[in-house]
Amino acid sequence: MLAGGFFPAVPAPLRADGSLDPLAQERYVTYMRGQAPSGVAVWAHTGRGLLLTRAQREHVLKSWRSGYPEGLIVAGAGGASDDDAVRMAEEAAAWGADCLMAYAPVRHRGNPEAIVQYHRRLAAVGKPLILFFLYEAAGGVTYSLDLLREMVAIPGVAGIKMATLDSVMTFQDVAGLIRTAAPDKSLITGEDRFLGYSLMCGAQGALVGMGAACARLQHDLLRAWQAEDAARFLQLNSKVDAFAQATFIAPMEGYIRRMLWALVALGVIGEEAAHDPWGPEVSKAERDRIVAVMKQIGELV
Repeated sequence: MLAGGFFPAVPAPLRADGSLDPLAQERYVTYMRGQAPSGVAVWAHTGRGLLLTRAQREHVLKSWRSGYPEGLIVAGAGGASDDDAVRMAEEAAAWGADCLMAYAPVRHRGNPEAIVQYHRRLAAVGKPLILFFLYEAAGGVTYSLDLLREMVAIPGVAGIKMATLDSVMTFQDVAGLIRTAAPDKSLITGEDRFLGYSLMCGAQGALVGMGAACARLQHDLLRAWQAEDAARFLQLNSKVDAFAQATFIAPMEGYIRRMLWALVALGVIGEEAAHDPWGPEVSKAERDRIVAVMKQIGELV
């Protein structure tokens, strides 16, 4: 499922005071089921997994597990220490997650041995582990190819998600490494701004924050590539790129609230549940642009 699947990284519908809106969460699960992705990724950067309370994380994961039983649930795992990350991974497993995705251990930047050990501990929880190559401005670590060779060889590692944002060369290099040194591992794209091209570079599946809204459009793009339907792929790619250029823009941290606003525009959640206490505000001009682009690509009537 990871190798060929599409997985939206889902945000948590929060009120202005930071509390979770359970009704909006329920409506969001119902909406996403209708989009028919392969599953969802909870507690990722898009879902503010490291910033939600334990109770909020539990509610979010269990609501997806019960509301989308046929879907594969990927849960982010990380924390201020390796022990915290393992505890978060164990909670995810206990609450119904199928796979884990490792937050980059920025505290170990420059210490390859500690980075490998961190991922070994997460893999030992017993769920398939997805490595996460996240660009450093978003709190990631730039792993060298030599380090990645060691990381993908860890028993239990199922693949790697790439989210470099604007480094096509890095994506190409890692794709080449997976293709030659670890062909049994899944290369999963998280490249919202060049989603179509990342598939052309060898990504087999997708796990993207942009999938939080209009997921079917992006899932169809993946399926068109897999079916070698070039005409449909090109048609869908232009729409997906337009959506990305309206939502994944500077300040980049604002993309979470932009995705929530797209859900508001779709009528999935109300404005009262479209808050991100840790990100910047979304201006009226940005909101208007998102709505205009969604109409242009046929996602809003």
